Amino acid sequence: MEDTKMEDSSNQREMSHEEMPETHSKGGLITMPFIIANESFEKVASYGLVPNMILYLIKDYHMGVAKGTNILFFWQAATNFTPILGAFVADSYLGRFLTIGLGSICSLLGMILLWFTAMVPQSKPPPCDLMTQTCSSPTSAQMTLLFFSFVLISLGAGGVRPCSLAFGADQLDRRDNPKNVRVLESFFGWYYASAAISVLIALTGIVYIQDQFGYRVGFGVPAILMLLSALVFFLASPFYLKQQASKSLLTGFVQVIIVAYKNRNLTFPLPNSTASYHHKRDSNVVAPTDKLRFLNKACIIKNPEQDIALDGSAANPWSLCTVEQVEELKALIKVLPLWSTGIIMSINLSQNSFPVLQASSMDRHLTKKFQIPAGSYGMFNIISLALWVIFYDRAILPMASKIKGKPVRIGVKLRMGIGLFLTCIAMVVSAIVENARRKEAIRSGFQNNPTAVVKMSAMWLVPQFCLNGFAEAFTAIGQTEFFYSELPKSMSSIAAALFGLGLAVANVLASVVVSIIDDITSKGGKESWVSSNINKGRIDNYYWVLAILSFINLFYYFLCAWAYGPTGRQATKVKSIAG
Repeated sequence: MEDTKMEDSSNQREMSHEEMPETHSKGGLITMPFIIANESFEKVASYGLVPNMILYLIKDYHMGVAKGTNILFFWQAATNFTPILGAFVADSYLGRFLTIGLGSICSLLGMILLWFTAMVPQSKPPPCDLMTQTCSSPTSAQMTLLFFSFVLISLGAGGVRPCSLAFGADQLDRRDNPKNVRVLESFFGWYYASAAISVLIALTGIVYIQDQFGYRVGFGVPAILMLLSALVFFLASPFYLKQQASKSLLTGFVQVIIVAYKNRNLTFPLPNSTASYHHKRDSNVVAPTDKLRFLNKACIIKNPEQDIALDGSAANPWSLCTVEQVEELKALIKVLPLWSTGIIMSINLSQNSFPVLQASSMDRHLTKKFQIPAGSYGMFNIISLALWVIFYDRAILPMASKIKGKPVRIGVKLRMGIGLFLTCIAMVVSAIVENARRKEAIRSGFQNNPTAVVKMSAMWLVPQFCLNGFAEAFTAIGQTEFFYSELPKSMSSIAAALFGLGLAVANVLASVVVSIIDDITSKGGKESWVSSNINKGRIDNYYWVLAILSFINLFYYFLCAWAYGPTGRQATKVKSIAG
């Protein structure tokens, strides 16, 4: 990073003010603190609201556990899916700067409304009558206010999260810089580490404030943090490199599919016949690639006089597409198989409820007076992820480069594979630890008492969290870097949102897996593997199922990686120790 600073300053001194391109006079490392702070504050604020929200709905809105859980499930699903919408809006209409700005404002308004529900008694049902043991249900207006706050927070996350990474990369991405790959790799790592630290602060600091000072303060602090997030982002507006949005990518994808189908009976032009394909003016891409060749028919010019307008564009974009449109859709289709390999890992990472139940039944004391809350063991996942990113970026790569005598990096596909292998091992460790815990509980006579604490330290749960943290560090960062480098630059926000979409799909599939296992194992009046009484259930067998699925997914990844072929960086022969 320091070499990049010196090189940038040297280049600027060599160019006069009049000769310096506008795109190189803005952006750069000076914008990084503002962009990273914007999303970090947003993550601390939004993630800090989630852990105790079920308690807020049960106690203050008098909801049952099932109803409250369903509401939170849909809220989290919406929060994970909206980044895809935000990515398309950013790339196609508003640009990343406006999308992040509007997203920050939406999140701020949503958190203010949520804080309003805690501050104003009339915004939620009155307290339960202790004499009659009756509780009033929330009114439609009260539920609407609550849901509207959730919607705004989800929309805000959809604007900020998919665009911040791509917006930051826009400020640093200099394709003519020989050290560009190293700069981007370092940025991706530090960006993800800061996001992980933000989540860690949210799961500890914000939750602690809510427990100690109540929801009036506990919801007010996230609102203040979100205000700071918006202010910090807009403060650096004059320094940003703001790329304009292009035409709608989603519309372009639909046009390619429809036009290719309409032209399905056309014959392909002769090889090396570029004049038969429609492309943008001054484009370096004048002919489509041979992969997914059937889509190439969408950009074949049938009649130049009728198909091409006077300005060189398509007279009817629903009858003729550009080579660029076709190649963008191909690029997206091409990465989807490798994208799908990360879903199983995300399912493993989403297993939050069972570790909490396990930790609750184990000895959580670090000292005689202090014990770690059962819901806080997930922090070891975040800690291991952040520490690995720092160690990898500041120790492993510099040391390897010094030994080799040349720049060394680990290829993105190898990193993704390592992460998927580690999540397999994490599930195996989870099954072994749970089997030992269950045997100890039964040996102690606690089979019918799931709340009893066994004589086994909850620190035995730490290795599985650390392994999943390392797995996420390898695969999540590797996938994000892979998407950004392999997709066209016009699709960079979509590239950043793909991993979030994988999380959303994983949340839904994780629920499906639990439901299927519960239905199958509880037939005939048997105790379900995922019983609420974990001493009677077989959570260890459930973990073995996830481990088997993870190993199958690993072989699926090998197949997808082989079928994909060399990445763009390998094709350009960037020095690496693996592909």
